[in-house]
Amino acid sequence: MTQLIFLVIKGCIVFFFCVGLAAMLIWGERKFAGFMQSRLGPNYAGPGGVLQTFGDLAKLLRKEDITPDWVDKPVYKMAPYLLWIPAALSMSVIPFGPLDAQILSWRTDLVIANFDAGVVLFLAMGSMAIYGIVLAGWSSNSRWSLLGAIRSGAQMISYELPMGFAIVGVMILAGSMNLVEIVDKQAGNFWNWFWLPQLVGFVIFFIASIAELNRTPFDLPEAEQELVAGFMTEYSGMRWGIFMFSEYVNMIVMSAIMATFFFGGWRAPFEAWNVVPGFVWLILKIMFCIFLYMWIRWTIPRYRYNQLMDLGWKVLMPLALVNLAVTALVVVI
Repeated sequence: MTQLIFLVIKGCIVFFFCVGLAAMLIWGERKFAGFMQSRLGPNYAGPGGVLQTFGDLAKLLRKEDITPDWVDKPVYKMAPYLLWIPAALSMSVIPFGPLDAQILSWRTDLVIANFDAGVVLFLAMGSMAIYGIVLAGWSSNSRWSLLGAIRSGAQMISYELPMGFAIVGVMILAGSMNLVEIVDKQAGNFWNWFWLPQLVGFVIFFIASIAELNRTPFDLPEAEQELVAGFMTEYSGMRWGIFMFSEYVNMIVMSAIMATFFFGGWRAPFEAWNVVPGFVWLILKIMFCIFLYMWIRWTIPRYRYNQLMDLGWKVLMPLALVNLAVTALVVVI
């Protein structure tokens, strides 16, 4: 019974952590964009504009939720929520600390689900995330929405393959698909983390993750200058807000996965620094990865669609296969 209570508590903590951090990231990215463009960004609602996100949320909750007559209503209404399920399930396998950790007088694992095939679960949930966007575009019965959905489906399928092969290199080094064991294999100082022996795999994973998140320079599914807003064109009110909010939640999840695979997860850069709780190190690594995403977004212009496909199939895919072959050869030898 105690473990069930801890399971519920851990699930709630992770959920509210993602939601709260996503709200702050929306404000943080707007301030970061202002800095990159030599302007202030939000600065009226609260100190430094920190309450701007909550003001936008209140506005979206009050706005009329318009459902056009020509849409497929059940699918149209369901689609925004499909982006949340994969993110929540992926976070369940992320270890935030060691197993059998002591909290007050109780002992519990600092992971929601110690799942032997955690890598497979992550890849499967990434595939499921496509449905939310594709169904939103298809159910809207709009040419712009449908074109955005088609772009998204092709883009995410194209970049999932090199991402998967990049992860296989990590699996070979760790000898496991369990994320807890992958973190344990990176025990020691930061040069024992997998980012160094899998530097090529990390670069491939990072680039592919940008495409999976539909962020600039790979935001072709919602390209405002071409498709109005792509798959979100017919959405308004809070349903539109859910799409925007989901982007940041998925960015947190992807950053947590990247930190776990390549940067030692919850482990400190040096063994002597492990006195600091593991979840603090994991959060710092997540914030570092998110900074990279924001930096890329406000630095590099959007790719053309043919450039996007060429990069995925002609550059990343061959590199991922070569990296996988070299990794397997080194481990065998």
